[in-house]
Amino acid sequence: MCSRYSFTSPPEAVQRLFRTANALEFPPRPNIAPTEPVVIVRNTGIKRSAGIVPEMALVRWGLIPPWVKDIRQFSTLINARAETITEKPSFRGAIRHRRCLVPADGYYEWTGPPRAKTPHLIKSNTCDTLLALAGLWEHWIGADGSELETMAIVTTDANADCAHIHDRMPLILSPDQFDRWLDVSPGSADPIRDLLQPPPDGRLTSEIAEALMRPRKNDPGLFPFD
Repeated sequence: MCSRYSFTSPPEAVQRLFRTANALEFPPRPNIAPTEPVVIVRNTGIKRSAGIVPEMALVRWGLIPPWVKDIRQFSTLINARAETITEKPSFRGAIRHRRCLVPADGYYEWTGPPRAKTPHLIKSNTCDTLLALAGLWEHWIGADGSELETMAIVTTDANADCAHIHDRMPLILSPDQFDRWLDVSPGSADPIRDLLQPPPDGRLTSEIAEALMRPRKNDPGLFPFD
């Protein structure tokens, strides 16, 4: 499960890691929630000698499949399980044709009883290293011609770094896997099936996110888990 994450790195860091053709200006946001606008990296469809040219784009977190008629009556999908992603009608088109990466400093999980939850920030064990969360995006068009681009984060079983906090985690990819994930030119999920598994152990660490426990004393962008 992934229902909140942090993204405070500057656009230049994203452009450098993901080798994007553009750089979007965005404010640092330490606690991003579903339905909010988020930055993704996706394939532009342009190929150069060095390979795929990705781009940064702003979309809404909470995937809406293209076949949905009324989004007001549809519960948006914030996560997509790696184990069933090729079978579910909501995701099987996007896994073949619309894969993306979601830059993040880290993501949050909560432990403890409902009224006394403890937030944990899970991040790279290498200082100042961005995470690349695997994602899917969709382009929804309403009957009135309105358009909306949305995304969901792919999740998988937790590895040993995170299992003591939660049994699920985002699918996290390494830089040498970016091109394969973003290359949707085959129109199939077969070339990336081996990527649909937890990352190797030993790459992540966790800490208590004390700022989220005292939201009124911190940045207004921090708010408690509901």
